[in-house]
Amino acid sequence: MRQLGVLEGVVMNELWAAGGSGTVREMVDRLRDQRDLAYTTILSTMGNLVDKGYLTRTSEGRAHRYHAVTTRAEYAARLMREAMVRGGDADLVLLQFAEGLTTDQQDRLKRALEHPSGG
Repeated sequence: MRQLGVLEGVVMNELWAAGGSGTVREMVDRLRDQRDLAYTTILSTMGNLVDKGYLTRTSEGRAHRYHAVTTRAEYAARLMREAMVRGGDADLVLLQFAEGLTTDQQDRLKRALEHPSGG
C-alpha cells in the first residue's frame, strides 16, 4: 500500500469513525463541519484510496459504498513497522519509540507482548 496523503488520511479517519464503511455523500456530510470540500473532491479522494488498496467499493443503488480494507489499528501498526525498516537501526528505532511512551503505555505494551492474542 502506498502512503496516505493529507486529505486521504482525513477521509480514512472519518470512515474508520463511521465503522469502516460509507458513501461519498456520508463522508461529505461528516466532513462538512471540518472542511469545505466539494462532493467531487471526496469522490476523487475515495477513488484514489481504492486504487491504493485502502478501500473497496460495492454498488448501493446509484451510489457506491466504500469499505476500509484495514482497521485504524492495523494501519498504525503498518506505519510503525515501516518506520522501523526505514529508520536504519531497527533496535535503536524501537528503543527510541519505547522510551517515548508513558509509563501506562509501556505497561500496556508489556501486557500485549506477554499476551499477544489479547487474552
